[in-house]
Amino acid sequence: MTATTLASLLDQKPVLLADGATGTNFFDLGLGPGDPPEFWNLDEPDKVTELHQAFVDAGSDIILTNTFGSNAPRLKLHKVQDRVFEYNYAGAKLARAVADNADRPVVVAGSVGPTGELFAPLGEMTYDGAVKAFVDQMKGLKDGGADVAWIETMSAKEEMQAAADAANICGLPYVVTASFDTAGMTMMGLPPSDMPHLLDGLETPPMAVGANCGVGASDLLMSVLSMSEQPGDVVIVAKANCGIPQIKGDQVEYTGTPDLMADYIRLAIDAGARIIGGCCGTSAIHLAAMRAALDAHQKGERPDEAKIVETIGAIVNPISSGANKPQRRSRRRDR
Repeated sequence: MTATTLASLLDQKPVLLADGATGTNFFDLGLGPGDPPEFWNLDEPDKVTELHQAFVDAGSDIILTNTFGSNAPRLKLHKVQDRVFEYNYAGAKLARAVADNADRPVVVAGSVGPTGELFAPLGEMTYDGAVKAFVDQMKGLKDGGADVAWIETMSAKEEMQAAADAANICGLPYVVTASFDTAGMTMMGLPPSDMPHLLDGLETPPMAVGANCGVGASDLLMSVLSMSEQPGDVVIVAKANCGIPQIKGDQVEYTGTPDLMADYIRLAIDAGARIIGGCCGTSAIHLAAMRAALDAHQKGERPDEAKIVETIGAIVNPISSGANKPQRRSRRRDR
């Protein structure tokens, strides 16, 4: 199949289906607790290919590379910070091969997660240092065949801007999503209503903005509603976790069923999202149910909070008066 672009797919279809989780699905394939999923791009390429293929078979229009934590600050934790290009190039090549063998256009999105570092003066990361880290990562993704940089699970405005600058330096179109997991805001106090125009000042703005991960599908849908209320013709992304995470022994399980994720994608369409997928806990089985629901659904009335709660479940982390206070971010979060 001839390679396509995200822009052309958005022109062809009203709604695109993105893929599901990476790290949580790799646990089922044998990834150990604390092991970096990105290492599998070189050590277990067949398993990475297997997951990409499962998502394509389930109907995904977009697959994300297994490179979420493949930037130098994160790889430094495992003493392989000098192999940034290698891991990203390998991850993009694996996804590219699956997309090229598909019987329909599939976009390869190069997953770019946060550095895990705080910016000065709260931490030691400088803006220029962040741009360099993201440029080094995106060079590997671009050379490996990624169609677009998929900047995800962000919390800080500065880090989103640094990643966007890096994408522009590398000549990659890009998407930016944040995780609104702290009283309806990101951990650094950014509200979802800021996302549609957060990067308007850049020479090349993002192709799409949105929300991913977080604490549950209901909360994420509320973030999508906040974004879609803003003026302008902005493509919005919704990539929610599969239900609510629950700790059972040494395992994390997600409560979302295929039926729940089908309800979620219907509500996300009605809320105004045009790119919809799943994050942590979302398997190919969930995605197949989402694909069927997407194909059969006619966009309906815009939902409100009551409709979301009735259909999906309670808001886990509602907006509070203290939501704008910056907090420390976690060192690692795998989708």
